[in-house]
Amino acid sequence: MSEPSCFDCGSPSIHTRLPHAWICKACRRRRHYHPQPCPGCGTTRPLAYRSTKSTDRADDRGDERIVCASCAGAESVFACHECGQEDHPYGATRCARCFLRERLTELLTDPGTGQIHTRLRPVFNELVTSERPQTGIWWLRKQPGIGPRLLGQMARGELEISHGTFRALPCDRAHNYLRELLASVGVLPAYEPRIERIPPWLDQKLGPLPADHADLVRRFAHWHVLRHLRNMARQGQLTKTMTDSARDRISAAIRFLAYLHAHGATAATVTQEQLERYQISHAISLASEYTFITWLRRSGINTRLRIPYVPAGPPTVNISDEQRWQHVERLLHDQTLRSYTRLGGLFTLLFAQPLSRIVAMRTSQVTMHTDGRVDVTFSTIPVQMPTVVDQIIRDHLHHRGQSLYASRGTQWLFPGGKPGHHLQTENIRAQLVAIGIKPYESRKAALFQLAGEMPAPVLAELLGIPDSTAADWAKLAARDWTGYIADRAR
Repeated sequence: MSEPSCFDCGSPSIHTRLPHAWICKACRRRRHYHPQPCPGCGTTRPLAYRSTKSTDRADDRGDERIVCASCAGAESVFACHECGQEDHPYGATRCARCFLRERLTELLTDPGTGQIHTRLRPVFNELVTSERPQTGIWWLRKQPGIGPRLLGQMARGELEISHGTFRALPCDRAHNYLRELLASVGVLPAYEPRIERIPPWLDQKLGPLPADHADLVRRFAHWHVLRHLRNMARQGQLTKTMTDSARDRISAAIRFLAYLHAHGATAATVTQEQLERYQISHAISLASEYTFITWLRRSGINTRLRIPYVPAGPPTVNISDEQRWQHVERLLHDQTLRSYTRLGGLFTLLFAQPLSRIVAMRTSQVTMHTDGRVDVTFSTIPVQMPTVVDQIIRDHLHHRGQSLYASRGTQWLFPGGKPGHHLQTENIRAQLVAIGIKPYESRKAALFQLAGEMPAPVLAELLGIPDSTAADWAKLAARDWTGYIADRAR
């Protein structure tokens, strides 16, 4: 009698007994971690069983058909001993989700009740039901384990579950991630992390300054700069560029006051001549200082200063139409790029959408038709997607984004790596620039072409841009659509 061997690879190092044969440990692991559509029922499951149906005994080549456990009428050796599911393999007998449930229960249990802490129950539910529980286990085990340690302290009552707790802790990636997770699942009130990080940074900047300088800059920062950022956040228009610019304006105010102090002046006594000398000595345009000086005037601290307003020039296009279509061609067919990078670039190059608006798109803006058409609504009018782009969108919707936690309920088209947040513009911008595509210049080239193909009012409505912007681009494209409105009104 021959020695038993693995039916899959022929190895004598057998591990598990199946109804029809033995399978080695390596082949069992491979089939468990790489499920396939079952030829019997079509369900994606681990396949390792010989079909028991006479009609399924062989495929076109005469080989035995290998199916899932259900189709073979057998008990699955891949099933978790605790929950009975075959997906998310992790241990020898239990799945990753059951391991994660056990460890989270231990971490989040309130010693006073013996149950999971009431306020932290949403965190438990979110992590346990996440799409990849293996990542949750990795997060719990990752050193130095700041997030899990804080959750444990909160569950035991050692730390208050509040934004105030995080304000007293370091403002770093690990602490911010947990805070955003708690806010995204409703444990903490919603907040804007990019704004919350400015006050600690501001305190560090103001620490070494004279008291009168620190007081003036703090008033400027809180009454003007941060107020503007909060207004933008409420409208859903806050971007990284805005928060970076806010820091630049505060730094410019500090720099300007230091110059005045060195030259025997203050914000209240500085003259126009001294302002101009400051500009010459620093060889700058005063773009960053403009907001501070305007605030000094409006607040009545110094009404003598003026920075001449320089109107923006007409829009310009710096890449050729041939270059633009070369970029489109690469994004259409280069499958080595991430889907969100390809779609972000295509929405910019074809439909003149800014990255800040693209990353904030919702899945509700995409309509899938039964005949295969895909429409995307950038403003108010659905736009039918061209061939290939529609397929990229369909594929992306099945494998969208980076976020593993608190992203499914938000319905972001491009969910980001931070809980509850969409992808950041820099995630797409950096990858586009790396392959030679400049988003800002590409958008202008797209606007130039589109403005030459349709009336300005239609362009504005289709793309969601101001009428004045559409009119400027129509002028640049040398198209006279002045009679369009009159014709439409007839």
